[in-house]
Amino acid sequence: MSRFFLGCLVVLFGLAGSAMAAEPVIPYFRDRAAQAGAKPDLTGRRVVRFLTSTDYPPFQFLGTDGAPAGFNVDLARDLCAELALSCTVQALPWDQLKPALDSRRADALIAGLRPSVEAREKLGLTRPYFRLPARFAAKKGSTLAATPESLKGKKVAVVEGSAHEAYLTRFFPGVKTLPQKSLVDAEAQLKQGLADAVFGDGVALSYWLASGGKDDCCAFIGGPFTESRYFGEGLAIAVRPDDTQLRIALDYALDELENRGTLADLYLRWFPIGLY
Repeated sequence: MSRFFLGCLVVLFGLAGSAMAAEPVIPYFRDRAAQAGAKPDLTGRRVVRFLTSTDYPPFQFLGTDGAPAGFNVDLARDLCAELALSCTVQALPWDQLKPALDSRRADALIAGLRPSVEAREKLGLTRPYFRLPARFAAKKGSTLAATPESLKGKKVAVVEGSAHEAYLTRFFPGVKTLPQKSLVDAEAQLKQGLADAVFGDGVALSYWLASGGKDDCCAFIGGPFTESRYFGEGLAIAVRPDDTQLRIALDYALDELENRGTLADLYLRWFPIGLY
């Protein structure tokens, strides 16, 4: 785990009390009015062997003790508890995950996998359990709003060639885009006063905002933006295509955890300043 991320975690948890007082918006990723399904029959199954990757903080990473940690790791354990099954979580490099699943050395992947046509052809996917929003950030005290009218003529830093740049060009035509090589460069443009706002991945921006320290310059404005055509359908859990029983069981458990507020608790634990 990087020293930068460790520092962000310290700052985030230090800010958690004030963030909670600000009543962050809790996201829901399913129709809350939908009728709950019946608990699936898991006769003959005693354990779920989850695999995750090592390098996608705060969703999954290796802790200081070398063990897997993060939002996805906690979620895997809560899913197993909901289904009254034993649970193991092992971390492997990303390119080793699917081969391990295919060879039946694991039962499910919970590793920040984003649904795609290719993924659906080769894997059984649960419904999305998390969406990755895009957000605007501006200097604290700014009167800007995240609307085409408010940002017309303003300079907005964004990663060149990204879905965020495409979205900005399509829906904010009056903005003066400042394409940058990376989000770090885009953030620097805002911090140095060369841009009026920055637009990018909400997860990365939230950790940047939380790590502001004495130069605590900026804050989210408006949003979130979650259009799937640009920012994807979110994150899903993958199982083997023929393991319909487990896929249905995980969907059931996700619904139950969301209904009871367990997913909200996990969200606040790992994203205390809020993404939404």
